[in-house]
Amino acid sequence: MATYTDMIKVVKLPQMVKVRQSFPRPRVEDVAGAVLGELERPEISQRIKPGATVAITAGSRGIGNIVTILKTVVDFCRERGAEPFIFPAMGSHGGGTAEGQLGILNSYGITQEACGCPIIASMEVKEIGRTQEGHPVRIDKHAAEADAVIVVNRIKAHTAFRGPYESGLMKMMTIGMGKHEGAKVCHEAGFGVMHHLVPLFGRVIMENANIAFGLALIENAYDELCLAKALLPEEIITREPELLEYSKSLMGSILFKNADVLVIDQIGKNFSGEGADPNISGRFPTPYATGGLEAERRVCLGLSGESHGCGYGVGLFDTISRRMFEQLDLDATYTNAITNTVLGAVAIPVIMPSDREAIMTALYSCNNADKNNPRIVRIANTAQIEEIYISEAMVEEAMANPDIELISELAPFAFDAEGFFTDF
Repeated sequence: MATYTDMIKVVKLPQMVKVRQSFPRPRVEDVAGAVLGELERPEISQRIKPGATVAITAGSRGIGNIVTILKTVVDFCRERGAEPFIFPAMGSHGGGTAEGQLGILNSYGITQEACGCPIIASMEVKEIGRTQEGHPVRIDKHAAEADAVIVVNRIKAHTAFRGPYESGLMKMMTIGMGKHEGAKVCHEAGFGVMHHLVPLFGRVIMENANIAFGLALIENAYDELCLAKALLPEEIITREPELLEYSKSLMGSILFKNADVLVIDQIGKNFSGEGADPNISGRFPTPYATGGLEAERRVCLGLSGESHGCGYGVGLFDTISRRMFEQLDLDATYTNAITNTVLGAVAIPVIMPSDREAIMTALYSCNNADKNNPRIVRIANTAQIEEIYISEAMVEEAMANPDIELISELAPFAFDAEGFFTDF
């Protein structure tokens, strides 16, 4: 009887070509200068008083120039005579432990030495109020007891729901600052009502915690800062929705409508909350958001080191390599999924011995593909999609698009002797 690896031997993988995609690229050349310019506006600077303890958020997402940005905020506070400290604001990430969350910050270079202030990592929370619907609102204890809190975060489309406030300042206050306990309360009702709960909780936090201001960051499709905007608490309510729409207008994408198979070399928390941003990959963990590439099968080949074993989002793929499976820390992965109640996002896909066999299995199982001329897209991760690979069947379409440039010759997949990729 043939084994499953014998079954897929009939699959012939196509030749691939690397292409460069072009997107709008407004960007800030002097990151520290742009941030400081916002902080020094009189209505913002006066919110930080001499002698005040100031808590500054740091999240679990990979944000370009985040160390420079945080150090600029820290230096600004010190120049005002305040005593700043950074704290992890990432809900249950890092396995829901203080050590895990500190490890995530360190992997981004966010250290006491680099930022010039203490980093206080704790899972202790303090209840500061209740929503109009009776939910307890809890945030990081040290932030709750600080004289001022500065919320620093990137604003962008969320990966599991749609609303006026998605990933950004409101959500960081509600979920990130809530640590494991606060995030759990908000997530219990499910993502179907998250668009309602995020501002509901956020308003209570702004009324009962000393939120000095938020620093909203907008990035272009190349993960470069293109706008930094300091917002007073009342401006977070009114301005964040329009900043979200601006951010969405700059998002990158895979510049093809569909493919038979999408191959992603790495997923991870540094790329997206879902490991791979569904706004790019096209497969979402909930039915409350749509978009991205239409593909019949999706393949994942590895987990980033910055994720520290948290493979949340692995369940959004059809096949994975054994290497990917062995990189998973199920404690960290399941803690994330159980907290946000989306268990399907961590279901284990079909595990294949190598990259080559994972891709072959995905293509073999496609019901609608032209197996002799399949459409395959391969990307490094969903945060870096300027240069991607496409199969021969997609070349003509690429050449007709002025925003796509062919930058290599057609060539077979570059596997080593054991069937793993040797390049990107």
